[in-house]
Amino acid sequence: MKVKALRLRDFRNIAGLEIEPCETVNIIYGENAQGKTNLIEALWLFSGMKSFRGAKDAELVRFGAERAGLSLRFESGGREQEAKLTVTNRRTASLNGVGLSSPTGLIRQFRAVVFAPSFLSIVQSGPGERRRFLDTAVCQTLPAYPKILTEYQRLLKQRNAALRDPKAESRLEELLDVLDIQLAAAAETVAKARIGYLEKLSPAAEAVYEGLSGGREAISFLYRTRFGNDNGTYLEQLAAHRRTDILSRTTNVGPHRDDLEICISGASARLYGSQGQQRSAALSMKLAEAAVLHNETGEQPVILLDDVMSELDARRQDYVLNHIEDRQVFITCCDPENFKRLTGGRTFFVKEGSVF
Repeated sequence: MKVKALRLRDFRNIAGLEIEPCETVNIIYGENAQGKTNLIEALWLFSGMKSFRGAKDAELVRFGAERAGLSLRFESGGREQEAKLTVTNRRTASLNGVGLSSPTGLIRQFRAVVFAPSFLSIVQSGPGERRRFLDTAVCQTLPAYPKILTEYQRLLKQRNAALRDPKAESRLEELLDVLDIQLAAAAETVAKARIGYLEKLSPAAEAVYEGLSGGREAISFLYRTRFGNDNGTYLEQLAAHRRTDILSRTTNVGPHRDDLEICISGASARLYGSQGQQRSAALSMKLAEAAVLHNETGEQPVILLDDVMSELDARRQDYVLNHIEDRQVFITCCDPENFKRLTGGRTFFVKEGSVF
């Protein structure tokens, strides 16, 4: 997967530009609020996903303009393709001149992995962020997973509604007997998919982290249920905690409460990791996500790294710049000192929405 050319019109603070990146490392640099992240965001939108910055579609259109136009020429599957996006208060997409019913039609056409400072929440925040990371990553490699996850969430909502419904009190035990069988089956499927993905992710993340740390530290992962990994099946856990669920009027066990434990050299990265270690852990997981995509699809996804150099020492910066091999990489940064170790690639200076 290679980006050959990107053209933007009236996107964010960009009136119009075109870049033709190289096939290795591309550095996008300049002062803050000049438009560096906008280029990364534009590339990411061609993955068929929403903005990683949480922006609504209307917010992507340059102030005063009616619409934004984005065009991407890229190489995939041994042939050159062109995708286009038009943005108003929503996005429309086409691929090779054929209109798509939804921008999600670009999923699995243009593959990319993005890292932004907000993704440090994978390490620093609560279990929900790590569950979200796993679920999003699994969706890219297992097409049936969104439907599986939606079914689990539907059954969970139904069970919680029963626990909170006074009218169901007289037949609650009987109702839970039926619901628990269905919910446990869905829970096992979700957990199995997450754990299976983690088994693919772990060795790749361990290799990246070893490279980042120069072999001085090691990253490891453990998928944990709320009440431990040795407490039986989800059905047995639901039965064991039914009294608690009835009293609290919510379901206390299941994949919606599970967590991914991330450790650096055996210690919790969230509790004991430095800023640099936490950033390295999150970056390792995102680069490992790219490796899993490559192994599953045969295509190297494009790597998008926004403000990744902050909090990384010289050794880790050198790894990012010069040791992410066989992939096209886009990196934003403010300080030219951050990429003075770059041994190849191209640089793009961004100022007031223009590239020089």
